Amino acid sequence: MSILLFIETSLAAFKGCFKRTAAYRWFVAVVCGFMVRGDHLGVSSIIRGLGLHAEQYERLIHFFRSTAYSLEELRKTWYRIIAKSGLLFKVNGRNLILGDGTKTSKEGRYMPGVKKLYQESENSAKPQYIFGHMFGGVAVVIGRMRMRFACPLSMTIQEGLTCTASWEGSEHSDATHTIQIYRNAYGAARVLGPSYVALDRLFLTVDSLRELVRLNSNEHLLDVVTRAKDSCVAYYPLSPDYSPRRGRPRLKGDSVKLKELFESRRNDFVKATVTMYGETVNVEYLCLDLQWGSGLYKLLRFVLVKTPGRGNAIFVATDLNMAPELVIETYANRFKIETMFREYKQRVGGFCYHFWTKATPRLNRYKKKGEPNPLETVDDSKQRNRILRALNATESFVLMSSIAMGLVQMMALTPSMADIARKSRYLRTKSTEHVSEATVMNYLSKNLFSLLLVRPDFAVSQIIRGFQLEYSGFQNDMEAS
Repeated sequence: MSILLFIETSLAAFKGCFKRTAAYRWFVAVVCGFMVRGDHLGVSSIIRGLGLHAEQYERLIHFFRSTAYSLEELRKTWYRIIAKSGLLFKVNGRNLILGDGTKTSKEGRYMPGVKKLYQESENSAKPQYIFGHMFGGVAVVIGRMRMRFACPLSMTIQEGLTCTASWEGSEHSDATHTIQIYRNAYGAARVLGPSYVALDRLFLTVDSLRELVRLNSNEHLLDVVTRAKDSCVAYYPLSPDYSPRRGRPRLKGDSVKLKELFESRRNDFVKATVTMYGETVNVEYLCLDLQWGSGLYKLLRFVLVKTPGRGNAIFVATDLNMAPELVIETYANRFKIETMFREYKQRVGGFCYHFWTKATPRLNRYKKKGEPNPLETVDDSKQRNRILRALNATESFVLMSSIAMGLVQMMALTPSMADIARKSRYLRTKSTEHVSEATVMNYLSKNLFSLLLVRPDFAVSQIIRGFQLEYSGFQNDMEAS
Protein backbone atom coordinates (compact mmCIF):
# COMPACT_ATOMS: atom_id res chain seq x y z
CA MET A 1 0.00 0.00 0.00
CA SER A 2 1.30 3.45 -0.91
CA ILE A 3 1.71 6.15 1.73
CA LEU A 4 -1.03 8.38 0.31
CA LEU A 5 -3.46 5.48 -0.02
CA PHE A 6 -2.80 4.54 3.61
CA ILE A 7 -3.56 8.10 4.75
CA GLU A 8 -6.65 8.20 2.54
CA THR A 9 -8.18 4.96 3.84
CA SER A 10 -7.26 5.66 7.48
CA LEU A 11 -8.84 9.12 7.57
CA ALA A 12 -11.91 7.97 5.64
CA ALA A 13 -12.81 5.74 8.60
CA PHE A 14 -13.47 8.88 10.68
CA LYS A 15 -16.07 10.35 8.33
CA GLY A 16 -19.02 8.92 10.28
CA CYS A 17 -17.87 10.74 13.45
CA PHE A 18 -18.79 14.15 12.03
CA LYS A 19 -22.25 15.67 11.73
CA ARG A 20 -21.19 18.02 8.94
CA THR A 21 -18.97 17.45 5.91
CA ALA A 22 -17.15 20.74 6.49
CA ALA A 23 -15.98 19.56 9.92
CA TYR A 24 -14.68 16.30 8.44
CA ARG A 25 -12.77 18.21 5.75
CA TRP A 26 -11.08 20.30 8.43
CA PHE A 27 -10.24 17.15 10.39
CA VAL A 28 -8.43 15.69 7.37
CA ALA A 29 -6.52 18.93 6.86
CA VAL A 30 -5.57 19.18 10.55
CA VAL A 31 -4.22 15.61 10.79
CA CYS A 32 -2.20 16.09 7.59
CA GLY A 33 -1.01 19.44 8.91
CA PHE A 34 0.38 17.79 12.05
CA MET A 35 2.39 15.44 9.84
CA VAL A 36 4.03 18.10 7.69
CA ARG A 37 4.23 21.37 9.65
CA GLY A 38 7.69 22.79 10.09
CA ASP A 39 7.23 24.49 13.46
CA HIS A 40 5.23 24.03 16.65
CA LEU A 41 3.64 27.45 17.06
CA GLY A 42 0.05 26.40 17.61
CA VAL A 43 -2.75 26.45 15.06
CA SER A 44 -0.96 28.92 12.79
CA SER A 45 1.74 26.33 12.08
CA ILE A 46 -0.93 24.13 10.43
CA ILE A 47 -1.88 27.05 8.18
CA ARG A 48 1.77 27.47 7.17
CA GLY A 49 2.43 23.74 6.83
CA LEU A 50 -0.45 23.23 4.37
CA GLY A 51 0.05 26.51 2.52
CA LEU A 52 -3.42 27.84 3.39
CA HIS A 53 -4.57 31.43 3.18
CA ALA A 54 -4.42 33.55 6.33
CA GLU A 55 -8.20 33.96 6.22
CA GLN A 56 -8.52 30.27 7.10
CA TYR A 57 -7.06 30.82 10.57
CA GLU A 58 -10.32 31.91 12.23
CA ARG A 59 -12.22 29.04 10.65
CA LEU A 60 -9.65 26.58 11.96
CA ILE A 61 -9.98 28.03 15.46
CA HIS A 62 -13.75 27.55 15.26
CA PHE A 63 -13.27 23.96 14.09
CA PHE A 64 -11.48 22.97 17.30
CA ARG A 65 -14.34 24.43 19.35
CA SER A 66 -17.01 22.89 17.12
CA THR A 67 -19.87 20.73 18.40
CA ALA A 68 -20.08 18.87 15.07
CA TYR A 69 -18.07 15.95 16.44
CA SER A 70 -17.64 14.01 19.66
CA LEU A 71 -14.20 13.32 21.11
CA GLU A 72 -15.42 10.01 22.49
CA GLU A 73 -16.53 8.85 19.04
CA LEU A 74 -13.20 9.91 17.54
CA ARG A 75 -11.33 7.91 20.19
CA LYS A 76 -13.40 4.77 19.63
CA THR A 77 -12.88 4.99 15.87
CA TRP A 78 -9.16 5.45 16.43
CA TYR A 79 -9.10 2.34 18.64
CA ARG A 80 -10.86 0.33 15.92
CA ILE A 81 -8.33 1.44 13.29
CA ILE A 82 -5.47 0.28 15.50
CA ALA A 83 -7.23 -3.02 16.25
CA LYS A 84 -7.60 -3.73 12.51
CA SER A 85 -4.02 -2.72 11.67
CA GLY A 86 -2.55 -6.11 12.58
CA LEU A 87 0.31 -4.37 14.39
CA LEU A 88 -0.76 -4.92 18.00
CA PHE A 89 2.03 -6.38 20.13
CA LYS A 90 0.84 -9.35 22.19
CA VAL A 91 1.88 -10.47 25.68
CA ASN A 92 0.53 -13.85 26.71
CA GLY A 93 -2.11 -13.47 23.99
CA ARG A 94 -3.19 -10.03 25.23
CA ASN A 95 -2.54 -6.47 24.09
CA LEU A 96 -0.11 -4.35 26.07
CA ILE A 97 -1.44 -0.93 27.10
CA LEU A 98 0.77 1.67 28.79
CA GLY A 99 -0.37 4.52 31.02
CA ASP A 100 1.27 7.50 32.68
CA GLY A 101 0.90 11.21 33.32
CA THR A 102 2.79 14.11 31.81
CA LYS A 103 2.87 17.83 32.55
CA THR A 104 3.05 20.63 30.02
CA SER A 105 3.88 24.22 30.91
CA LYS A 106 1.32 26.91 30.03
CA GLU A 107 1.62 30.64 30.72
CA GLY A 108 -1.90 31.67 29.67
CA ARG A 109 -3.81 33.52 32.40
CA TYR A 110 -7.23 32.62 30.94
CA MET A 111 -6.69 28.97 30.03
CA PRO A 112 -9.06 26.68 31.98
CA GLY A 113 -7.45 23.82 33.84
CA VAL A 114 -4.08 25.50 34.35
CA LYS A 115 -2.75 24.93 37.87
CA LYS A 116 0.49 24.85 39.83
CA LEU A 117 2.24 21.51 39.27
CA TYR A 118 5.14 19.83 41.02
CA GLN A 119 7.72 18.16 38.78
CA GLU A 120 9.50 15.08 40.07
CA SER A 121 12.68 14.95 38.04
CA GLU A 122 16.40 14.50 38.52
CA ASN A 123 17.02 16.81 35.57
CA SER A 124 18.37 20.13 36.86
CA ALA A 125 17.11 21.89 33.71
CA LYS A 126 13.51 21.45 34.87
CA PRO A 127 12.03 23.81 37.45
CA GLN A 128 10.55 22.23 40.55
CA TYR A 129 7.18 23.94 40.08
CA ILE A 130 5.41 25.02 36.89
CA PHE A 131 1.98 26.30 35.88
CA GLY A 132 0.34 24.15 33.26
CA HIS A 133 -1.88 21.22 32.38
CA MET A 134 -1.62 17.72 33.80
CA PHE A 135 -2.44 15.11 31.14
CA GLY A 136 -3.12 11.43 31.67
CA GLY A 137 -1.98 9.45 28.66
CA VAL A 138 -2.82 5.92 27.52
CA ALA A 139 -0.93 4.17 24.70
CA VAL A 140 -0.78 0.68 23.21
CA VAL A 141 2.36 -1.09 22.07
CA ILE A 142 2.46 -1.82 18.33
CA GLY A 143 5.14 -3.52 16.27
CA ARG A 144 7.10 -6.74 16.24
CA MET A 145 10.37 -7.96 17.69
CA ARG A 146 12.57 -4.93 18.44
CA MET A 147 10.58 -2.55 16.24
CA ARG A 148 7.94 -1.32 18.67
CA PHE A 149 6.24 1.99 19.37
CA ALA A 150 3.90 3.20 22.08
CA CYS A 151 1.00 4.36 19.92
CA PRO A 152 -1.00 7.14 21.67
CA LEU A 153 -4.64 6.26 22.27
CA SER A 154 -5.93 9.17 24.33
CA MET A 155 -4.66 12.05 26.45
CA THR A 156 -7.00 14.04 28.66
CA ILE A 157 -6.61 16.78 31.26
CA GLN A 158 -6.96 15.02 34.61
CA GLU A 159 -6.28 17.67 37.23
CA GLY A 160 -7.65 21.14 37.90
CA LEU A 161 -11.13 20.39 36.53
CA THR A 162 -12.90 18.67 39.41
CA CYS A 163 -15.47 21.47 39.74
CA THR A 164 -16.41 21.34 36.02
CA ALA A 165 -17.46 17.68 36.24
CA SER A 166 -20.94 18.67 37.44
CA TRP A 167 -21.48 21.27 34.69
CA GLU A 168 -24.02 20.50 32.00
CA GLY A 169 -22.31 19.14 28.90
CA SER A 170 -19.02 18.41 30.66
CA GLU A 171 -17.11 15.22 29.78
CA HIS A 172 -14.61 15.58 32.61
CA SER A 173 -14.45 13.56 35.80
CA ASP A 174 -13.83 14.47 39.41
CA ALA A 175 -12.01 11.14 39.98
CA THR A 176 -8.31 11.04 40.81
CA HIS A 177 -5.62 10.87 38.15
CA THR A 178 -4.87 7.20 38.90
CA ILE A 179 -8.50 6.11 38.65
CA GLN A 180 -8.99 7.98 35.38
CA ILE A 181 -5.99 6.17 33.89
CA TYR A 182 -7.55 2.83 34.85
CA ARG A 183 -10.87 3.87 33.29
CA ASN A 184 -9.24 5.06 30.07
CA ALA A 185 -7.20 1.86 29.79
CA TYR A 186 -10.32 -0.26 30.31
CA GLY A 187 -12.20 1.81 27.72
CA ALA A 188 -9.45 1.02 25.21
CA ALA A 189 -9.51 -2.68 26.15
CA ARG A 190 -13.25 -2.81 25.40
CA VAL A 191 -12.42 -2.11 21.75
CA LEU A 192 -8.95 -3.64 21.41
CA GLY A 193 -9.69 -6.78 23.42
CA PRO A 194 -8.26 -8.32 26.64
CA SER A 195 -5.15 -6.43 27.68
CA TYR A 196 -2.47 -5.86 30.26
CA VAL A 197 -1.74 -2.30 31.34
CA ALA A 198 1.77 -1.46 32.54
CA LEU A 199 1.93 1.40 35.05
CA ASP A 200 4.56 2.83 37.38
CA ARG A 201 4.36 2.52 41.15
CA LEU A 202 2.27 5.68 41.55
CA PHE A 203 -0.75 3.70 40.34
CA LEU A 204 -0.60 0.90 42.91
CA THR A 205 -3.22 2.19 45.34
CA VAL A 206 -6.15 0.62 47.15
CA ASP A 207 -8.69 2.89 45.45
CA SER A 208 -7.27 2.07 42.01
CA LEU A 209 -7.48 -1.68 42.60
CA ARG A 210 -11.04 -1.30 43.84
CA GLU A 211 -11.83 0.54 40.60
CA LEU A 212 -10.18 -2.24 38.59
CA VAL A 213 -12.36 -4.84 40.31
CA ARG A 214 -15.45 -2.75 39.57
CA LEU A 215 -14.50 -2.33 35.89
CA ASN A 216 -13.86 -6.04 35.44
CA SER A 217 -17.05 -7.07 37.22
CA ASN A 218 -19.10 -7.23 34.00
CA GLU A 219 -16.35 -8.45 31.66
CA HIS A 220 -12.77 -9.19 32.71
CA LEU A 221 -10.68 -7.33 30.11
CA LEU A 222 -7.84 -5.70 32.00
CA ASP A 223 -5.01 -6.82 34.29
CA VAL A 224 -2.32 -4.58 35.73
CA VAL A 225 1.45 -4.95 35.81
CA THR A 226 3.13 -2.37 38.00
CA ARG A 227 5.88 -1.83 40.52
CA ALA A 228 5.69 -1.63 44.32
CA LYS A 229 7.55 0.78 46.56
CA ASP A 230 10.58 -0.52 48.45
CA SER A 231 8.69 0.01 51.72
CA CYS A 232 5.79 -2.19 50.57
CA VAL A 233 4.20 -4.45 53.20
CA ALA A 234 2.12 -7.46 52.13
CA TYR A 235 0.38 -10.32 53.92
CA TYR A 236 0.57 -14.07 53.60
CA PRO A 237 -2.76 -15.69 52.69
CA LEU A 238 -4.54 -17.53 55.44
CA SER A 239 -3.54 -21.15 55.80
CA PRO A 240 -6.06 -23.66 54.38
CA ASP A 241 -6.31 -25.32 57.79
CA TYR A 242 -7.08 -22.02 59.54
CA SER A 243 -10.02 -22.40 61.89
CA PRO A 244 -11.98 -19.24 62.74
CA ARG A 245 -12.33 -18.28 66.36
CA ARG A 246 -14.89 -16.21 68.15
CA GLY A 247 -15.12 -12.59 67.05
CA ARG A 248 -14.32 -10.91 63.77
CA PRO A 249 -12.90 -13.39 61.21
CA ARG A 250 -9.36 -12.77 59.96
CA LEU A 251 -8.99 -11.52 56.40
CA LYS A 252 -5.23 -11.91 56.08
CA GLY A 253 -2.23 -13.79 57.39
CA ASP A 254 1.00 -12.52 58.89
CA SER A 255 2.55 -9.37 57.47
CA VAL A 256 5.89 -9.31 55.66
CA LYS A 257 8.17 -6.47 54.59
CA LEU A 258 9.05 -7.38 51.04
CA LYS A 259 12.35 -5.53 51.11
CA GLU A 260 13.62 -7.87 53.84
CA LEU A 261 12.98 -10.94 51.69
CA PHE A 262 15.92 -10.09 49.43
CA GLU A 263 18.18 -11.16 52.30
CA SER A 264 16.10 -13.53 54.40
CA ARG A 265 15.15 -15.68 51.38
CA ARG A 266 18.14 -15.10 49.14
CA ASN A 267 18.62 -18.86 48.70
CA ASP A 268 15.13 -19.20 47.22
CA PHE A 269 15.75 -16.87 44.27
CA VAL A 270 15.63 -18.46 40.80
CA LYS A 271 18.00 -17.54 37.98
CA ALA A 272 16.51 -16.58 34.61
CA THR A 273 17.30 -14.76 31.38
CA VAL A 274 14.89 -12.00 30.33
CA THR A 275 14.75 -9.17 27.79
CA MET A 276 14.71 -5.73 29.42
CA TYR A 277 15.02 -2.39 27.61
CA GLY A 278 16.23 -4.08 24.44
CA GLU A 279 18.94 -6.12 26.17
CA THR A 280 19.18 -9.74 27.29
CA VAL A 281 19.82 -9.70 31.02
CA ASN A 282 20.49 -12.41 33.60
CA VAL A 283 18.35 -11.88 36.70
CA GLU A 284 17.33 -13.63 39.88
CA TYR A 285 13.73 -13.56 41.05
CA LEU A 286 11.42 -14.77 43.79
CA CYS A 287 7.71 -15.11 42.98
CA LEU A 288 5.11 -14.96 45.77
CA ASP A 289 1.33 -14.62 45.74
CA LEU A 290 0.49 -12.34 48.66
CA GLN A 291 -2.37 -10.18 49.84
CA TRP A 292 -1.97 -6.40 49.69
CA GLY A 293 -3.89 -3.24 50.56
CA SER A 294 -5.26 -2.05 53.88
CA GLY A 295 -8.92 -3.11 54.05
CA LEU A 296 -8.73 -4.66 50.58
CA TYR A 297 -6.25 -7.54 51.01
CA LYS A 298 -6.36 -8.44 47.34
CA LEU A 299 -4.27 -11.41 46.27
CA LEU A 300 -1.50 -10.21 43.92
CA ARG A 301 1.55 -11.77 42.34
CA PHE A 302 4.77 -10.18 43.64
CA VAL A 303 8.02 -10.76 41.75
CA LEU A 304 11.16 -9.69 43.64
CA VAL A 305 13.98 -9.17 41.15
CA LYS A 306 17.74 -8.79 41.49
CA THR A 307 19.23 -7.23 38.36
CA PRO A 308 23.00 -6.75 37.98
CA GLY A 309 23.78 -3.05 37.61
CA ARG A 310 20.15 -2.01 38.18
CA GLY A 311 19.62 -3.02 41.79
CA ASN A 312 16.56 -4.65 43.28
CA ALA A 313 12.95 -4.14 42.27
CA ILE A 314 9.51 -5.44 43.27
CA PHE A 315 7.04 -5.98 40.43
CA VAL A 316 3.34 -6.67 40.89
CA ALA A 317 0.72 -8.32 38.66
CA THR A 318 -3.00 -8.81 39.23
CA ASP A 319 -2.94 -11.87 36.94
CA LEU A 320 -1.97 -14.76 39.24
CA ASN A 321 -1.28 -17.04 36.26
CA MET A 322 1.27 -14.72 34.64
CA ALA A 323 4.79 -16.18 34.47
CA PRO A 324 7.33 -14.25 36.59
CA GLU A 325 9.66 -13.74 33.62
CA LEU A 326 6.76 -12.28 31.65
CA VAL A 327 5.94 -9.89 34.50
CA ILE A 328 9.50 -8.55 34.39
CA GLU A 329 9.56 -8.15 30.60
CA THR A 330 6.11 -6.58 30.51
CA TYR A 331 7.01 -3.90 33.03
CA ALA A 332 10.23 -3.17 31.11
CA ASN A 333 8.06 -2.19 28.12
CA ARG A 334 6.46 0.55 30.24
CA PHE A 335 9.34 2.89 29.45
CA LYS A 336 8.16 3.13 25.84
CA ILE A 337 5.46 5.58 26.91
CA GLU A 338 8.21 7.91 28.16
CA THR A 339 9.86 7.91 24.73
CA MET A 340 6.41 8.41 23.18
CA PHE A 341 5.87 11.54 25.30
CA ARG A 342 9.27 12.84 24.22
CA GLU A 343 8.55 12.39 20.50
CA TYR A 344 5.03 13.71 20.96
CA LYS A 345 6.33 16.93 22.49
CA GLN A 346 9.45 17.45 20.38
CA ARG A 347 8.48 16.08 16.96
CA VAL A 348 4.68 16.28 16.71
CA GLY A 349 4.23 19.30 18.99
CA GLY A 350 0.98 17.92 20.35
CA PHE A 351 1.00 20.19 23.41
CA CYS A 352 1.76 23.39 21.51
CA TYR A 353 -1.72 24.88 21.79
CA HIS A 354 -3.04 28.12 23.25
CA PHE A 355 -6.83 28.00 23.58
CA TRP A 356 -8.29 30.43 26.10
CA THR A 357 -11.42 32.38 26.93
CA LYS A 358 -12.18 35.50 28.95
CA ALA A 359 -14.95 33.54 30.66
CA THR A 360 -12.23 31.81 32.69
CA PRO A 361 -11.30 33.61 35.93
CA ARG A 362 -7.83 35.10 35.69
CA LEU A 363 -5.14 32.71 36.94
CA ASN A 364 -3.92 33.60 40.42
CA ARG A 365 -0.28 32.54 40.63
CA TYR A 366 -0.20 33.19 44.35
CA LYS A 367 -3.23 31.11 45.31
CA LYS A 368 -2.54 29.34 48.57
CA LYS A 369 -3.23 25.71 49.31
CA GLY A 370 -6.78 25.20 50.51
CA GLU A 371 -8.24 28.21 48.71
CA PRO A 372 -11.22 27.37 46.43
CA ASN A 373 -10.76 26.81 42.72
CA PRO A 374 -11.62 30.06 40.81
CA LEU A 375 -13.80 28.00 38.42
CA GLU A 376 -16.19 27.40 41.32
CA THR A 377 -17.22 31.07 41.11
CA VAL A 378 -18.51 30.65 37.54
CA ASP A 379 -22.27 30.12 37.71
CA ASP A 380 -23.49 31.62 34.43
CA SER A 381 -24.43 28.91 31.90
CA LYS A 382 -23.07 30.86 28.92
CA GLN A 383 -19.71 31.39 30.59
CA ARG A 384 -19.55 27.74 31.56
CA ASN A 385 -20.28 26.75 27.98
CA ARG A 386 -17.44 28.97 26.70
CA ILE A 387 -15.04 27.40 29.19
CA LEU A 388 -16.07 23.89 28.18
CA ARG A 389 -15.60 24.74 24.51
CA ALA A 390 -12.09 26.01 25.24
CA LEU A 391 -11.33 22.75 27.03
CA ASN A 392 -12.85 20.83 24.12
CA ALA A 393 -10.57 22.71 21.73
CA THR A 394 -7.52 21.79 23.82
CA GLU A 395 -8.36 18.09 23.98
CA SER A 396 -9.35 18.05 20.29
CA PHE A 397 -5.95 19.48 19.39
CA VAL A 398 -4.20 16.86 21.53
CA LEU A 399 -6.31 13.94 20.22
CA MET A 400 -5.86 14.83 16.55
CA SER A 401 -2.11 15.21 17.00
CA SER A 402 -2.16 11.77 18.69
CA ILE A 403 -3.93 10.31 15.66
CA ALA A 404 -1.36 11.91 13.36
CA MET A 405 1.50 10.46 15.40
CA GLY A 406 -0.10 7.01 15.46
CA LEU A 407 -0.52 7.00 11.67
CA VAL A 408 3.13 8.02 11.26
CA GLN A 409 4.18 5.13 13.52
CA MET A 410 2.13 2.66 11.45
CA MET A 411 3.88 3.89 8.31
CA ALA A 412 7.25 3.40 10.02
CA LEU A 413 6.29 -0.20 10.85
CA THR A 414 5.19 -1.02 7.29
CA PRO A 415 8.31 -2.17 5.37
CA SER A 416 7.32 -0.74 1.97
CA MET A 417 6.57 2.70 3.42
CA ALA A 418 9.55 2.62 5.77
CA ASP A 419 11.98 1.94 2.92
CA ILE A 420 10.71 4.96 0.98
CA ALA A 421 11.01 7.24 4.01
CA ARG A 422 14.47 5.89 4.93
CA LYS A 423 15.95 6.82 1.54
CA SER A 424 14.76 10.42 1.76
CA ARG A 425 16.64 11.37 4.93
CA TYR A 426 20.38 11.39 5.51
CA LEU A 427 21.52 9.85 8.78
CA ARG A 428 25.15 9.34 9.69
CA THR A 429 24.30 6.05 11.40
CA LYS A 430 21.26 4.35 9.89
CA SER A 431 19.33 1.57 11.55
CA THR A 432 18.75 -1.45 9.32
CA GLU A 433 15.58 -2.49 11.12
CA HIS A 434 14.05 0.64 12.58
CA VAL A 435 12.59 3.83 11.10
CA SER A 436 11.66 6.59 13.52
CA GLU A 437 8.67 8.91 13.51
CA ALA A 438 11.03 11.77 12.66
CA THR A 439 12.16 10.05 9.45
CA VAL A 440 8.61 9.48 8.21
CA MET A 441 7.54 13.04 9.09
CA ASN A 442 10.63 14.38 7.31
CA TYR A 443 9.61 12.49 4.18
CA LEU A 444 6.02 13.69 4.35
CA SER A 445 7.00 17.33 4.86
CA LYS A 446 9.04 17.19 1.64
CA ASN A 447 6.81 15.03 -0.53
CA LEU A 448 3.16 15.23 0.58
CA PHE A 449 2.22 17.90 -1.95
CA SER A 450 3.88 15.91 -4.75
CA LEU A 451 1.90 12.84 -3.72
CA LEU A 452 -1.31 14.89 -3.76
CA LEU A 453 -0.61 16.06 -7.31
CA VAL A 454 0.03 12.51 -8.49
CA ARG A 455 -3.36 11.35 -7.17
CA PRO A 456 -5.77 14.30 -7.56
CA ASP A 457 -8.73 11.89 -7.44
CA PHE A 458 -8.12 11.07 -3.78
CA ALA A 459 -10.35 12.77 -1.22
CA VAL A 460 -7.31 13.95 0.75
CA SER A 461 -5.94 15.67 -2.36
CA GLN A 462 -9.25 17.35 -3.13
CA ILE A 463 -9.77 18.53 0.44
CA ILE A 464 -6.33 20.12 0.89
CA ARG A 465 -6.27 21.54 -2.63
CA GLY A 466 -9.77 22.94 -2.08
CA PHE A 467 -8.68 24.76 1.06
CA GLN A 468 -5.64 26.16 -0.72
CA LEU A 469 -7.72 27.54 -3.60
CA GLU A 470 -10.75 28.62 -1.60
CA TYR A 471 -9.94 32.34 -1.72
CA SER A 472 -9.89 33.76 -5.24
CA GLY A 473 -7.04 36.16 -4.56
CA PHE A 474 -4.93 33.34 -3.29
CA GLN A 475 -5.91 31.22 -6.28
CA ASN A 476 -4.73 33.93 -8.68
CA ASP A 477 -1.41 34.16 -6.85
CA MET A 478 -0.97 30.40 -7.12
CA GLU A 479 -1.76 30.39 -10.84
CA ALA A 480 0.57 33.32 -11.46
CA SER A 481 3.43 31.54 -9.73
